[in-house]
Amino acid sequence: MAAVAAPQTAQPIPHPTFHSRAHIAYGDLVILYMTRDILKAITITEGEVFHNKFGRYEHSNLVGIKFGSKVHSPPPHAGYLYVLRPTPELWTLSLPHRTQILYSTDIAYITMRLGVRPGGTVLEAGTGSGSMTHSLSRSVGNKGRVLSYEYHEPRYLKAKEEFEGHGLKNVELSHRNVCKDGFGDVSNVEGVFLDLPAPWEAVPYATKIMRVSPSISHYKE
Repeated sequence: MAAVAAPQTAQPIPHPTFHSRAHIAYGDLVILYMTRDILKAITITEGEVFHNKFGRYEHSNLVGIKFGSKVHSPPPHAGYLYVLRPTPELWTLSLPHRTQILYSTDIAYITMRLGVRPGGTVLEAGTGSGSMTHSLSRSVGNKGRVLSYEYHEPRYLKAKEEFEGHGLKNVELSHRNVCKDGFGDVSNVEGVFLDLPAPWEAVPYATKIMRVSPSISHYKE
């Protein structure tokens, strides 16, 4: 008797996280908005179900609907949620925290002060949870570069996995202690953001890799 292979659940094909497509497909990262303070990022995967206190939501029922749709749970639950297209701002509100993060107000101010522009090259030291990185990636665009450095190996590995899964092709992530070892073989950086416990230790290295009239910003609570 011939053996029959067990059916396998199709794996989602990752799509670029930030896009303008109207309809949800398998492999998409979506932001589930439940309340102002409760947001959850999930990847649409065949056979998966999202449960919360508001109800039960099969991923397959989300495929093909428009981003921004209000989705009701089937009976006996009476809850609902909204399925949103990801943006850096929504990712900031729903990301898994590995460190303290910057939120949109601070990110916007820092981006303005650094003079970040489409096609430019900007550097951040202290990748952390990647909140700032996602915004910088969008700001410099496809022709720009974001050079990001993280000295803590587990955080570096997790950030690397996320950036690759989100299609951030303009982000170059390095595992490096910039306060001791500098930034390596880079040059013509237009702006540097230092989110480090002792940012002044990295400033001498930063001045060597920057263009004329560069901008340096640091964040320390």
